[in-house]
Parts: sequence; C-alpha cells; structure tokens
Amino acid sequence: MPWFQDADLLVRRPDELPEDALRAAETLGLTQEEAYAQITAVWGKVDTEKRSQIGSAGELALVELLSESAEGRVEHVAAWSDGYGYDIFIDAYRHSAHLEVKTTVRVGRLTVYISRNEYETMLRDPAWELVTVRLTPEMKLAAVAALPKEWIADHVPSDRTARGRWESCRLDVPPEVPVPGIPSIAPILVATAPALLRGAPVR
Repeated sequence: MPWFQDADLLVRRPDELPEDALRAAETLGLTQEEAYAQITAVWGKVDTEKRSQIGSAGELALVELLSESAEGRVEHVAAWSDGYGYDIFIDAYRHSAHLEVKTTVRVGRLTVYISRNEYETMLRDPAWELVTVRLTPEMKLAAVAALPKEWIADHVPSDRTARGRWESCRLDVPPEVPVPGIPSIAPILVATAPALLRGAPVR
C-alpha cells in the first residue's frame, strides 16, 4: 500500500479510504468506519516508532558533522536527557547555540512535531534554534536547514482557557519556509566546514 506512509494526509475521513483498503475491509467484515479506525491506529504506531529511529539517526549524524566543523565544544545533550528543550549544545568563545533537531527522509514534505517544553524553551532562550535535517534512504545527511522562530510562533496552537493546554503539536512546513544551513552557528564554523552547513544540499 504505497499510500500508507502518507495516510495522515491522504485519508482524513472514512470516506477517503482507497479502494484496496475498502476491499480488504470488506473481506475482513469491517465497516468503513472500523477500517478507518484500524488504519489510523496502525499508522500512528508505525509513524511514532519510525520517527524515533529517524530522529536519533539525524541527531547523531549532525553531532558528528558539527564536531568536525564548529569551533568549541559540541555535546549531544538529548543522549542523557530530553528535558533541556533542545538536542545539541555548542559552546564556543563568546558564542553558544542550542539546537533542537527534527529529521525526515522525505523529499518535498516536511512535518515536524514540537513539544510544549521545546516551544517554551524557544521563547525564553535566544540561543535556541530548530534545525531540520533530511537524510538519504541510506541515513546520510542530504540537507540541513533552520526553521524561523517567528514562523513557529505563528503556527503553534493557542491555549483558549486555563483549563486546556496543548502539550505537543504537529507543524506541516511549506517548502519555502526553512532557511538553508544553520544561521546561528555561522560565526563559529571552521574554514573547512562543508557547504551543507552553509546552506548547500548534497547532490
């Protein structure tokens, strides 16, 4: 089922189920609504596991590249705690960066999930930056970009009352929004730093 990886976009209601899913549901004696519920549950579980694996691979690949390309100390703080509100810490002379990393292997579609802690860290921490990483199918770095704080702030949900509070949200990012490279670390890149960190994708 080639549509399954994009089921969250392609199938938003039971009446949007593709023909092959409807035929399978009929064979199993499921109603359209039951089939939709099953597909939604399975997609959510698969997506969560896959995001975790891809996310870890993206963080590690970026840590390795930054360790070779940036002046100062590079630490993968997410390896021992997810409470910082960011994944990578860079400390250089008179400059620091706190990078929250979101990774994808998809071309042409960027979806990021941001937690309330990450968002509130962004609001109070001037060194915070959200970095998107695209990996090849072989888990190699293909592109690195930053997501402007202003865009994030404009698109997260709002708490409408004191009794309701969002804890995480999904952001579907248009292709023109990310800024190639990592602007916040430009002053501490060594002369031999790859073009990838300066905004050029690997071809």
